[in-house]
Amino acid sequence: MVPQHLVIIMDGNGRWAEHAGLPRSAGHRAGVDALQRIVTASMDQGIAALTVFAFSSENWYRPPEEVSGLLELFGSLRSELVELAGASVCLRFIGARTAFPRMLQRLMHEMESRTSNNRGLQLTIAVGYGGRWDIARAAQVLARQVQEGTLQASDIDEAHLQEQLSLGELPEPDLLIRSGGEYRISNYLLWHLAYTELYFTDVLWPDYSPANLHAALQWYAVRKRRFGGIPAPS
Repeated sequence: MVPQHLVIIMDGNGRWAEHAGLPRSAGHRAGVDALQRIVTASMDQGIAALTVFAFSSENWYRPPEEVSGLLELFGSLRSELVELAGASVCLRFIGARTAFPRMLQRLMHEMESRTSNNRGLQLTIAVGYGGRWDIARAAQVLARQVQEGTLQASDIDEAHLQEQLSLGELPEPDLLIRSGGEYRISNYLLWHLAYTELYFTDVLWPDYSPANLHAALQWYAVRKRRFGGIPAPS
């Protein structure tokens, strides 16, 4: 059993760099290399959708030099775009884009447009994203629809809300992997993770390998997913 939708919190870039005596920006660059490996491995495993947490809404509060380095890293992704397009990856970004410089907003749009017709892996990168922000934004959309008279408040249900969330068109995540040794979801996809299997590893993200992914998928394969019910009789 392979998860159709895998989500990853790519944690540990800064600590990896500190352990190696390098600036934190070097850890983020190594983290991009790890992501490229895992994108390829995910396609090899037959995973249909991969969503990764690259930059949270709370990351803006990190030291200015680290935020600046992260933004520069995002701005250098055009070469990766060519590789993704050639690999039939369909790329999209979720999060509050307006907080980013105009150049990066244009780059995100360009990367989405150039890969929109690809029918391979659905790769979603969460940048400037927070789960609470996502739910609040969806609620605002529904509130406007009620105000405009196109929706009755009494008709709002889980399906209506989910349609307005950033991942509304994707299946619910089957498996979450968090690297770096922390045991929390850090305001990531709060609505979507209701019945997701959670897998935590101490491996720092720049060291994360296809072998580590394979181990997580083996763990997932033997999970008994009941979605609040009881196991079927054997």
